[in-house]
Amino acid sequence: MSELQRIAEELDAADPLAGVRGSFVLDDVTYLDGNSLGALPAHVPARVEDVVRRQWGELRIRSWEESGWWTAPERVGDRIAPLVGAAAGQVVVGDSTSVNVFKALVAAVRMAQEDGRGGTGAGPVRDEILVDATTFPTDGYIAESAARMTGCALRPVAPAEVPGALGDRTAAVLLNHVDYRSGRLHDLPGLTAAVHAAGAYAVWDLCHSAGALPVGLDEHGVDLAVGCTYKYLNGGPGSPAYLYARRDLQPRFDSPLPGWNSHAEPFGMRSDYAPASGAVRGRVGTPDILSLLALEAALDVWDEDGVSVAAVRAKSLALTDFFLRCVGAYVPDGRVESVTPAAHAERGSQVALRCDDAGEVMKRLIERGVVGDYRAPDVLRFGFTPLYVGFADVERAARVLARTLAD
Repeated sequence: MSELQRIAEELDAADPLAGVRGSFVLDDVTYLDGNSLGALPAHVPARVEDVVRRQWGELRIRSWEESGWWTAPERVGDRIAPLVGAAAGQVVVGDSTSVNVFKALVAAVRMAQEDGRGGTGAGPVRDEILVDATTFPTDGYIAESAARMTGCALRPVAPAEVPGALGDRTAAVLLNHVDYRSGRLHDLPGLTAAVHAAGAYAVWDLCHSAGALPVGLDEHGVDLAVGCTYKYLNGGPGSPAYLYARRDLQPRFDSPLPGWNSHAEPFGMRSDYAPASGAVRGRVGTPDILSLLALEAALDVWDEDGVSVAAVRAKSLALTDFFLRCVGAYVPDGRVESVTPAAHAERGSQVALRCDDAGEVMKRLIERGVVGDYRAPDVLRFGFTPLYVGFADVERAARVLARTLAD
């Protein structure tokens, strides 16, 4: 046994979250791709079977009321809320992240333009949207469409340059909390404050941070936020996304997709739209009940195992530190380069390594039982989900990476 293997064993033995691993369906594969799709919580299949066989198969239409299907988007939203630092009544679950980005960004622009009019037409014209220049492509596509719809110009800006790019024409800013390629954690409190100082609204994409690190939406006064649930929240492939609307902004949230589920009287079947109160305004159409209730079951891990976001963050940093240490010990100098910041305050829960022939290297890693992923042109991504990844996994991944590069 090597020194690093011995250290890994000691760290696993002292890990307060080690017991949570047993709540997931795992095998001998070292799974470091939870930043793309989380592992399956062991109790979810039985819960989904109940939804299908009893709630749908036996109760049928009665389940909208008797099984709580109708209120599930808000109920599950309240389960997610503490994981992103929000009080109840501000998160609703439904639709995809892309759809929620569209709803949030257009609503933010509409509020900013309403502020500018101020009832007198004397305020500044808010006709510009800033978007994270390093964003996941879909967010950029959605932002471009939202800009055209609202008569705004779209300006891509690197997150660090946002404070200097803000002006009295800025309506909204769409930012990623964690960069999906590099794993860089951006300054949510500081950037939100800068956006507010300019009189604009901040929309945050939390896909790569929710369930992996503290977010503090309420604490930092974030206006609107969105995120997926199939990564660190382990909701399953295609599980519905969520939308956060700060409580004091909810009466002004003007969705560009006013569906019947967000109507004040959804079963009144009125021809005129009247929005409901609260986070319900973020709903559109009939919820995806099967995937929504699978997500609800997956969230039980946090409650039943008594997991705190602070404990998850502490282990995440320890795992990524140890991985970088093992890579440094096993991989020859110059063969890979970390593009993930070393500083804890700037690191999410993944490590990205720049590597020649990264696509082929990842293919061979997967063949050898170490699953990460690859982003063109030259980045190996390794995601660390502290709920089920251990330090022995980390050491093995670095060791197999070194052997693969040598071969």
